[in-house]
Amino acid sequence: MTEALAFLVDHLLDLENIEVNIFRGTQPAEDRQRVFGGQVAAQALMAAGRTVDRGRVHSLHSYFLRPGDPKVPILYEVDRIRDGSSFITRRVVAIQHGRAIYNMQASFHNDEESLEHQFPMPDVPGPDTIPPLFERIKSERDPHEIDEWFKRMHPIDQRFIGELPWSPQRSREPYKQLWIRADGELPNDPLLHACVVTYASDMSLFDSILGPHDIRWDDGTFMGASLDHCMWFHREVKADDWLLYDMDSPIAHGARGLARGFLFDQSGRLCVSMVQEGLTRVIRPKSE
Repeated sequence: MTEALAFLVDHLLDLENIEVNIFRGTQPAEDRQRVFGGQVAAQALMAAGRTVDRGRVHSLHSYFLRPGDPKVPILYEVDRIRDGSSFITRRVVAIQHGRAIYNMQASFHNDEESLEHQFPMPDVPGPDTIPPLFERIKSERDPHEIDEWFKRMHPIDQRFIGELPWSPQRSREPYKQLWIRADGELPNDPLLHACVVTYASDMSLFDSILGPHDIRWDDGTFMGASLDHCMWFHREVKADDWLLYDMDSPIAHGARGLARGFLFDQSGRLCVSMVQEGLTRVIRPKSE
């Protein structure tokens, strides 16, 4: 397990249980303007899962309400809404400075045998044929032009298929594919694997919305943020095995864009589906 993955597992996702149904999550020591949405979602799911004694998570539905403050811990309050015979439901509210910044409703269920079908997995190059993200960036950019974020170790190994999302040579179609996996071996804990996948799911999904557009985040003309994030865990997923992340964006309109994502394992099984809506606000000069 790399140092970055160990920090994710042993610190960010190892929540402190400070009271019944109340957990506290730590923050990484990074220079960020707001908390990474995947971190909040993963910590909230871990908080919910800590109050469940059977079944595995099969879905989560969540809203990002306010930007998180990366300088202070986050409190997670769990509401044990229902413990049914088949399904268990939990509601989680993430709180900072006395205000809700995020809420999630998660459902847990034991698998049952019933109807079976799925989309076929796309035919793509394997992950071992694609260099890691940082290796590609080093080969394409002057070292002085590489953002500090890319120079850090990260817990998720990303292998983009085709051009990188921000490349001028990229396809302008609203589609993106990459292979992802935890950068090391994880303990055999289904909840932990689901939380790591949740963390990783917010790393690239927004890119499929921006693909067709010439957007610069750093020139003050665009404001982007995740608004909501939904996931369905169809099968138990192994976050430390390669997963194909197949994404598309059906529409962007009204300062909101929609993105969908599907995670397939290497055997072709569809394991997780996701939908996210993001804020895509173009900031125009006041004179316009």
